[in-house]
Amino acid sequence: MNKDKIFKVLIILLLLLVVVLIIGTIYGLSSGEPGAAQSPILIDQNQIQTFSGIGQLRVLTADPEPEMVIIFVIFYYNSGDRAFSEELVLRIRDFRDIIMQYIGALVADDLRENNEENIKNELLRNFNSILRLGQIEELYFRELMIIR
Repeated sequence: MNKDKIFKVLIILLLLLVVVLIIGTIYGLSSGEPGAAQSPILIDQNQIQTFSGIGQLRVLTADPEPEMVIIFVIFYYNSGDRAFSEELVLRIRDFRDIIMQYIGALVADDLRENNEENIKNELLRNFNSILRLGQIEELYFRELMIIR
């Protein structure tokens, strides 16, 4: 009889342990987004992505006989920041307009003489001026050609 009581107590403890584990798992899965407790300063390097959604653009210069500029702008962003990622996608049309207005206002000689870094910095300044949920750190040109 003594063994039966010990067996029942062990079964009850085992069931109690299983219930605690189930409740803890449910609470852990339902309490916010994964990684919410992490410091916002730390960025998982796996979340750094290349934004190439603007695509390749063909823009005519402001010359009397316009020349064609082919430009493809990319930049890195934290894909883990969902709100900023969504804002970037929503701003693709605006980014294209900024590039087309900026490049289209220049003559080909200005583009050739202008340092590539100056062009990037001006586009970056204009991009960041319309963004509200984050900022782009640096732009890169996958392609920048002036065709006569």
